Amino acid sequence: MEITSFTVLSPEDYYNISSPWFQELENGFNKKRNKEDESRGGGGNGFLNEEELKKSGYGDIFASLLLEEEEAKQEQDQWITESQQDKAFFESNHKRKVQAMNEYYNQLQQHFSEVDDFDSLTTKRARKSASALAAIVATTAGDDNVNVGNETSSGSSQQRRLWVKDRSKDWWDRCNHPDFPEEEFRKAFRMSKATFGIICKELEPVVTKKNTMLRDAIPVRQRVAVCIWRLATGEPLRLVSKRFGLGISTCHKLVLEVCSAIKNVLMPKFLQWPDEKKMKEIKEEFQSISGIPNVGGSMYTTHVPIIAPKVNVAAYFNRRHTERNQKPSYSITVQGVVDQKGVFTDVCIGWPGSMPDDQVLEKSALYQRANKRGLKDIWIVGNSGYPLRDWVLVPYTHQNLTWAQHGFNEKIGKVQNVAKEAFARLKGRWSCLHKRTEVKLLELPMVLGACCVLHNICEMSNEEMDPELQFELFDDEMIPENNSTSANAVHARDHIAHNLLHHGLGGTGFL
Repeated sequence: MEITSFTVLSPEDYYNISSPWFQELENGFNKKRNKEDESRGGGGNGFLNEEELKKSGYGDIFASLLLEEEEAKQEQDQWITESQQDKAFFESNHKRKVQAMNEYYNQLQQHFSEVDDFDSLTTKRARKSASALAAIVATTAGDDNVNVGNETSSGSSQQRRLWVKDRSKDWWDRCNHPDFPEEEFRKAFRMSKATFGIICKELEPVVTKKNTMLRDAIPVRQRVAVCIWRLATGEPLRLVSKRFGLGISTCHKLVLEVCSAIKNVLMPKFLQWPDEKKMKEIKEEFQSISGIPNVGGSMYTTHVPIIAPKVNVAAYFNRRHTERNQKPSYSITVQGVVDQKGVFTDVCIGWPGSMPDDQVLEKSALYQRANKRGLKDIWIVGNSGYPLRDWVLVPYTHQNLTWAQHGFNEKIGKVQNVAKEAFARLKGRWSCLHKRTEVKLLELPMVLGACCVLHNICEMSNEEMDPELQFELFDDEMIPENNSTSANAVHARDHIAHNLLHHGLGGTGFL
């Protein structure tokens, strides 16, 4: 294979018309163009044919553009037509669905109206039947024939079975019998038969119900017994229902009704702030116990466990009981003031378990009474969880106590024990106070208030408590968050501690 040389043109050669290479190229081009002109039948000007070719090319381009524009317009018209058809189809389909739904709704309304008409007709028939039965009973009741009367009573009792489930009442019938042992009755109801009779007599005007045509009303003694046994044992409602031969919902309703009656009828009589004469006796009794003058009550706050509420759970969370029990605990508070016998003279129930004792005190009616100078010359003794006030006397809590301060703490501890022992008996008697009950949170303060009233009745009646029912309190004392004290209260406490020591009344436990 031979490789021939190739001439490289300089830039000047590109623009030099007289270059032999350009001349050969131009001669060849002119010859070709002359041949094309001759083949077309004329030897016209070559430049003129070129212009005609350009015009012809522009016309073809313009025609193709017009054709493309026409095709685009046709496609757009076709798309609009198809869109309108789709829209019409969807609208017609929607109208059919709406019409079908309206027809279904009308049929449903018609069905419900027929059901309502049937229910009203059934109710009218039942009323007519009851009226006819009442007429028959009234007619047969006036008949002197004993056999007819017996048949009517058996027929009415048979009719009553349609409304009341037959349950056994043997246990309550035995308890209600006069020959039932006193000790067994006291063990079941935490009180004697005489005290139980007094409560029933007081509540009878409020809780009594009338007999109806369909059933006899539950007797007052059984109503009260259901409530007291439920509070005393803390057993679930299904066991209460089994004991008394009543429905579960009926037992729950009876407990709330009797607790409400106790709050409205018995609380004003058996749980009230003492008058001047009674307060004087309380002061003398407490002074004989501790040597501290003007002590009008001993105060304590305990917690009652509850089921975790659905709202505001954090407020009822009891951190101290949770740490002790190693499981989440929720509670509400019960603050109470007792006299020298352990009888409640003031209670404040229902504040969330996360609140410390000093905050509960500030929310109580006792605090409002003190602000209105209703506790003038009266000391209410509390533990270290309460702040020192002009009317609240608490022990010393700082380190390195003097002999007088040690003696004061020992004496004030005796007064404080009166309240703690009263709360221990309260929880021991009424086991519902240390169990999580099924009562709603809004109704629980009423139930706890009823327990406090029943506690007072038992204490005033000198009801002895079974040693097996003793309950140990484990409410932890905490230093109050608001521990601000007045100078007068500090001076008064120091003066009392000084007098106790120098009059030979101080304690000796620190020696």
